Parts: sequence; structure tokens; C-alpha cells
Amino acid sequence: MTKEKASTDKKKKVTSDYSAADIQVLGGREAVRRRPGMYIGSTDQRGLHHLVYEIAYNSIDEAMAGYCTRITVILQEDDSVNVEDNGRGIPVDIHPTTKISALETVMTVLHAGAKFGGKTYQVSGGLHGVGASVVNALSSHLEIIICRDGKKYRQEYKKGIPLGPVCEAGEADGTGTTVTFLADVEIFDKIDYNFNALSERLREMAYLNKGLEIRLIDKRRDDGKTFYFEGGITGFVRRLNRGRAVRHRQPIYISKQVNHTIVEAAIQYNDGFTDNTLCFANCVNTIDGGTHLTGFRSALTRVLNDYAHKSKLLKENDSNLVGDDSREGLTAIISVKLSEPQFEGQTKSKLGNIEIKSLVESVIAEGLSLYLEEHPDEAKKIIEKCITSAKAREAARKARDLVIRKSSLDTGTLPGKLADCSEKDPAHCELYLVEGPSAGGSAKEGRNRRFQAILPLRGKILNVEKATPDKMLAHEEIRFIITALGTGIDDALDLSRLRYHRVILMTDADVDGSHIRTLLLTFFFRHMPALINSGHLYIAQPPLYSIKSGKTKQWVYSDTEKEEIMDKLKGSGKKMEIQRYKGLGEMSAEQLWDTTMNPATRTLLSVSVEDVAKADTVFSMLMGGEVLPRKTFIQAHAKSVKNLDI
Repeated sequence: MTKEKASTDKKKKVTSDYSAADIQVLGGREAVRRRPGMYIGSTDQRGLHHLVYEIAYNSIDEAMAGYCTRITVILQEDDSVNVEDNGRGIPVDIHPTTKISALETVMTVLHAGAKFGGKTYQVSGGLHGVGASVVNALSSHLEIIICRDGKKYRQEYKKGIPLGPVCEAGEADGTGTTVTFLADVEIFDKIDYNFNALSERLREMAYLNKGLEIRLIDKRRDDGKTFYFEGGITGFVRRLNRGRAVRHRQPIYISKQVNHTIVEAAIQYNDGFTDNTLCFANCVNTIDGGTHLTGFRSALTRVLNDYAHKSKLLKENDSNLVGDDSREGLTAIISVKLSEPQFEGQTKSKLGNIEIKSLVESVIAEGLSLYLEEHPDEAKKIIEKCITSAKAREAARKARDLVIRKSSLDTGTLPGKLADCSEKDPAHCELYLVEGPSAGGSAKEGRNRRFQAILPLRGKILNVEKATPDKMLAHEEIRFIITALGTGIDDALDLSRLRYHRVILMTDADVDGSHIRTLLLTFFFRHMPALINSGHLYIAQPPLYSIKSGKTKQWVYSDTEKEEIMDKLKGSGKKMEIQRYKGLGEMSAEQLWDTTMNPATRTLLSVSVEDVAKADTVFSMLMGGEVLPRKTFIQAHAKSVKNLDI
């Protein structure tokens, strides 16, 4: 029997055995536990944090409805999390459809909640009736206490299953909901909450809901923070612009409610070159934008052009400002709160409501026009900044055209020092950006030529945080990177043209290597953010040491690992030889392949940006032109530095 015939017969047998009995129907709880990533994104620390956010979103909904003024999140010593608010409390009476209490319905039935009818909540965030039940299903234990109508009610669950009915638990002075959950170790890789990551997100929620107090208490390390911002998103913009020279001291604040939709914006220009606009819909960070961002940008460019011509800052024959001109050096927060948000994708990264574009455009145009008329001095500074940007844009366009003419998009010409791979499917290709010609030579020799490409970089690339677009594009190493990737940059970025779906930064494990890596990360964050958001950017992890004992040689990637191995070898009385690798060039091609480039044995760190606002602040602080904020940052974090090699 030929292999082809055997394969055909096997396929027929499988098909004949396939019947209705093979179709598995999962209930809501089972579906969540079987495929948790579909609901919370992942089962790593990000997914773990998502549980906290989902419960907090329910409290935020109460705040947006005007019934909650205080939310407290407590990280307990036993790894459980407590979220308490002073809202109205979830109803406990019998639900007419499910015939069980409304509380149990909310906690156990997917897509059950008060967010759908538009009667209880005009606006809401979270996973639209999925959040509480998902958290419950993914918790080994959950307890919920409701205070309302002068009484306290309580119910417990185990892995989403009620341990008993809702029962009275005494009298209550006020109202509110308290949820305590313990994430299930069967689901999550590790139960380890990051206090700083949680505090950044909760701070963001407080900024977006002025007058709301949010407390985060970490009983594991006796720490805590309280967030309360009377100024709301104007304070958010000030925080983002810390350490930057601003064009106008007070952010421009615009707010208006139209029917059940609230539009808020805070705008402030600085002397930088990047656009840092963050947009939110019902307190959810829509990192991929959407109709609210489109409406804002359209209004911004139109109003600035109208004012510039009206005030004669732009002459009659001058070209209009374009979007890039009006957004260079802009820091802005756009927040819309609407009754029926239409998000694209489960992760809610983009708002799709068509009507929001014209609504936001109208509100922003009206508010910004009024501000410019009432503040002519500030308006002049903003317009002058935009005109300067237009001149730089024209210079950058010429530089960009030069890059495009030399790129693979038009001519098929790639950088001469790029050692390309033979694989033609980008999904199977990876590009190593390697520090220095020496390491580049070892990488070229040791790589798998079928799918691994190598681009050696000479020295440190330009710090794009302090460079105009034309100067950036005039920098040879940056042009090589753009050309090799084939995607273009900024608004012209097109990931469908990406030639390698894994872009890997491989630098030495010393101070210079760290600096080069930071410069590269700054470039990608500022000019190719979609590359990061789509999971295409990685950092290679070369070993710091090799420890040889007898005929055995171990590669060691951290000082902690080195100490553990040394203690074991000392305990056994074995002799050892330790070699410290300061540079990739110290390794042979074979060693570099075995430790850093072989997919079967290497470790890659995936680069992601969970908090865009925080990342923007850090990059601006570390790579910007202001010395004092950078000095303060270094002094504050000096004691936490590890593996410093000077």
C-alpha cells in the first residue's frame, strides 16, 4: 500500500467515525475554564491583572452612573484580592428569567448584567456582562458581600459554582459591593500581582473619573497608594508632560454632554517631536484608536488651519497644515463615555461607533475654536509650533522619499550589509539587529540561513527622542532598519509589508549594549508602535557566563542562576571554571547559535507595552533633553540596579 493510499484510507475512517456524539457542548463556566485566553487574553501576569480590572470596572460603572465615590483594592497576603466600593450594591432579588437571584445570575451567567438595556447604566466598561462571571469561573474561591436596603447579603463560590444560596449576613450601614477572589492556580502560571502595574492602571481610572477616590493597598509588603484627581484628565496630561518644555502652561480642557454621550479632551503642546494622544471609551484604553480619535484629529487640523489663516499666521498662498503638523509635540487625552459602545475585538482595542466621529469632531471644534479666540498668545505659540513642524515635514518627506527609492518596496534593493534569509514567507522569517560587526560576523556564520537574517549595526543609532524627522531619516543605520523591514514608518507604516515577523534585538550584556537596546526600543516605540503591539519585536537573551565542571559546561543567564549553580558544585566538591561574556563577539559562531539563536534552546523576551502612558513618560525621561527628570529617575532607581557592568 502506498503512503498516499494509506493516508486516504485513514482520512475516510476518521470521517466515518465522526458523528453528532463527537460534538462537545461546553457551558459558560466550562468554556471559560477551558479557553481562558479568549476572555482575559492570557494566563500569565497580564491575564491575572485583568481579573482585578474586570471587578474594578464594575465599580467604575457605578461611579460613572453617579453612585460610587470610593473604590478600594487590597492585595492580601494569601494572594487573594479584595475589591470594595460604596455603590448601590448588586440586586439580590429573584431574576424573572433565570429564576435565581440577580446576584447569582451576574456571577454565573455569561452576558448577564445591567449593562445591556441602557436603563441602569447609560455608560459602562468591562467585558459587557462577561467580566464578573469570568473572574468567578477562573477563581478557586470567591466571596461576594452586598450591602443594600439596610441589610448585608453574602454568597460564596468555588471555581464558579455556588456553595450555597445568597443569604443574609446581618445589618448594613451603607451600600456597596465587596468581592474577594483567589485566582485558580490550575489556570494561571503563577499568582504574582505587580503592585506598580496595578497602580498605574488604577491611577489612569482615577484620572478618567474626576472626583473618584481609588485606593490600592498591598498587604504583602505593607504598601499603598491613594488616587484622587479633582482636575481629571487635565492632571493626566500634566503628568504625561512632566519634564518637557510646554508651549502653554495650562492644558486646554474641553467637555460637553450630548444626549447620553460625554466627550472630554485635554490638550497641551510641548517642544518634542512625537504625538502622544491617548484615547479612551468608557474608561477602556483603545490603543488602536477608532472613531473618537478620527473625529478629534479631524477637528484639530481643521480648527488650527482656520485660526492660522484668520490670524494671518498662515498667508493666503501658504499650504494648509496637515495632520502630522498639527500633532507634532502634542500630548492629549480623549475620553468618550457612551451608552452602546461598539468595540472591535474582545480586547476592545478600537472603537467602531460611526456616530461618534462627527460628535467628537463637533465638540472639539467648538471648544478648541473658543479657546484659541480667548487665548491669542497661547494660540500663536501653538500655530508657530505647527508651522515649524510643516517645514520639518517637508525636509523629512524628501529624506523619506530617498529611503523609499532605495528600499525593497520600489527597487528590491536591500542594505548591502544585510545577510538575508532564503525563506520567502515572512511568517517564518526573523531578523536579528546585532550590535557591532564582530558579533554580526559570528551571527552570520552561526545562523540558520534558511529563515534567519542578520543586520549588523555600527555603534549607537541616533536618539530619535531628540531628533527632528528629517535628521532621523538622514541617519544611515535607521535607514537600513526601515529598508530591511520594508514597512515604512509613522503614518505610512504598513505591517502587511513586514519582511520578518520576528524582529530580534541582540546586543551585548554591558552598559553600551543596554544603551543601544534602549535607543532601538525608543525608535520602535516612537515610529513603529504597531510592530510592538502586534507582537513582532523581541529581545535576545545571550548568556552572561559559562561554568565548566569536568566535561560538563553550563550556560548561565543571570547572577542568581550563577550563584545557585556554584553553590551546588561547591557542595559536591567539584572544581569549576567560570567565564564571563561581556560581548557577543567573544562567542564563537557555534556558541552563539547554541545559546542565543537556536529556537530549540534560546530564550526570547517579547516586547509589549501594557501601559502606553507610562512607557511614553519613561522614554521621554530617559531619552529626552531635560536633564533634571533623568537625574531624579536614576537617583530613585539606583539601588534596584542589577548586573551593572562598567
